[in-house]
Amino acid sequence: QVQLVESGGGLVQPGGSLRLSCVASGSIFSIMGWHRQAPGKQRELVATITITSIIKYAESVKGRFTISRDNAKNTVTLQMDNLKPEDTAVYYCNVVRYPAGENYWGKGTLVTVSS
Repeated sequence: QVQLVESGGGLVQPGGSLRLSCVASGSIFSIMGWHRQAPGKQRELVATITITSIIKYAESVKGRFTISRDNAKNTVTLQMDNLKPEDTAVYYCNVVRYPAGENYWGKGTLVTVSS
């Protein structure tokens, strides 16, 4: 049974930093990453990282966010620096199970960037 436990959301001022973590259990995951959904908008990809450390970022977060994973601990971390009000959203951990390719989602953690 796949379980995802997210942590690290909160309120931060513009220009500040937050770190999100997601611990996954129950399988091996070919891809781990983060998506976000702002109020009134569709869910969008933020960053993903494969088991071989191939990384993809949304253009809007390149240079500000850093994704990493620890394969031994099945953990994916998103370091978010220089946060902007437009980064405000619910952030969801997403993993893809190996080898079947099923998608799993965390419950989400709220990130609010406001002065």
